[in-house]
Amino acid sequence: MLLVEDDDLMRRSFTVALERYGYEVKAAADGLTGLELFREESFDLLILDVMLPGLDGIGLCRRVRESSLVPVLMMSARGDGLDVVAGLEAGADDYVVKPVDTYVLVARIRSLLRRATYAPAPGPGRAADEGPPEGAVLEFGDLRIDTAGMEVFVSGSTVALTPTELKLLLEFAAHPGVVLERHTLLRNVWEYGWDGDSRVVDLCVQRLRRKLGRERIETVRGFGYKLRR
Repeated sequence: MLLVEDDDLMRRSFTVALERYGYEVKAAADGLTGLELFREESFDLLILDVMLPGLDGIGLCRRVRESSLVPVLMMSARGDGLDVVAGLEAGADDYVVKPVDTYVLVARIRSLLRRATYAPAPGPGRAADEGPPEGAVLEFGDLRIDTAGMEVFVSGSTVALTPTELKLLLEFAAHPGVVLERHTLLRNVWEYGWDGDSRVVDLCVQRLRRKLGRERIETVRGFGYKLRR
């Protein structure tokens, strides 16, 4: 994974801690160096601090999203709500607030990596909330979801989704017409074991709407969202 953090102490401590958990970490101290490393090598996940010299984390995330759907975890200083929103709007999948305990950071990393290799559970006998059966092709008007190839099409054209966006769409597709509350989506998609920040859900839904069409996912005020049948 690639870690971009300008604070020397934090960068070293995060690198050592993550390596103890078995992750291979490349680190950069500024956004431009991070972008250069990203273009030179292949990474399973990026961890980007928001405040970086040269090219900030939000700008770096936007540059990454021009060519890649790699999972991105943003780190923001405590209380910087605008940074959180901007990072998620730029295409980040999740965020943590600094200072962050290592076990929290690792939990978010594991969740992102699971999403990146996500496939629906196979066969009959699945629980109702485990998603569509493996190999199913789901169609909602001109929206087509191939759950075997993990591909999404609108009017026959392929739509590129990040792993988080895809898992969120599959969650909606497993319950068409059913209102899903934000805390349910946080638990099932982001794997939050506690009440997380619902802005993560709201902004990911906004990104899905931009890619699929605003009419696809309906807001049910005071409750959550549902995929129109």
